[in-house]
Amino acid sequence: MDDYSRVVSSVAAELLPKVASVRVDRGSGSAVVFTADGFLLTNAHVVGSSRAGTVAFADGSSGEFLVVGRDPLSDLAVIRAQVPTPGPVVLGDSDELVVGQLVVAVGSPLGLAGSVTAGVVSGLGRSLPARSGQAVRLIEDVIQTDAALNPGNSGGALADSRGQVVGVNTAVAGVGVGLAVPVNSTTRAIIATLIKDGRVRRAYLGLVTSPAPLAEPLRRRTGQDTALRVVEVMPGSPADRAGLRTGDVVLSADRHPVGDAQSLQRLMFADAIGRPLPITVHRNGALVDVIAEPVELTSRT
Repeated sequence: MDDYSRVVSSVAAELLPKVASVRVDRGSGSAVVFTADGFLLTNAHVVGSSRAGTVAFADGSSGEFLVVGRDPLSDLAVIRAQVPTPGPVVLGDSDELVVGQLVVAVGSPLGLAGSVTAGVVSGLGRSLPARSGQAVRLIEDVIQTDAALNPGNSGGALADSRGQVVGVNTAVAGVGVGLAVPVNSTTRAIIATLIKDGRVRRAYLGLVTSPAPLAEPLRRRTGQDTALRVVEVMPGSPADRAGLRTGDVVLSADRHPVGDAQSLQRLMFADAIGRPLPITVHRNGALVDVIAEPVELTSRT
């Protein structure tokens, strides 16, 4: 057996028992055991609005699960099996991935439980829009892979060569293009909140932004290479009330540099709601400081 096959078969042997087939009234998918007491990680779109369903493991055991929490804006959900489960996977860190790295996808595509495919990381830093009611959020740092994914793979594991789960398979964007929600510090915070509260409260500013490189003089002045250009300010939003304008370049928020959408979204959780948020923008050649007060994101904001 060659080295490539040995790595893939080793990862498969480690993960296959720990990845379940998930079935709810509206369809099916996969889920990954990530705690010793029966919590599994899957996609929010797999469980949908269901409160319960069934899980089946590679050893033939099966039983019911309850939905603990779901977050459509990250496409993550946590469920809890009501039967004994295999031991948990090890959650890795997708921030350590590099393009070209070997990854292995494990799931239950097309109802075929315990399926394994392998490929490489084709791209990093992709964005995937997610919606909840009227609210739309970009899932940042999405992993692109050419490991074959099919319907039913959603919620399954994307693992590195050590067998650590670095992503949750979520979408097929085309032939040879699969996407996975990253497992990183932001994801871990969302998972912990889902276990504790069953949902994720987010703060809302009312900005639509796009990454923008900074001109050399501004780079030297700020020490940043990129920032966020304001494409749209929602009327009546906290950003609008704070005086932010289309065309502004957001350099920092809460005194932290803002270089991409995730660095701003990372600040938009429960502890930011109703709290003054200092924002520095570049406008017409000058640095402008404003104070915004985010509100809670709801289906109506």
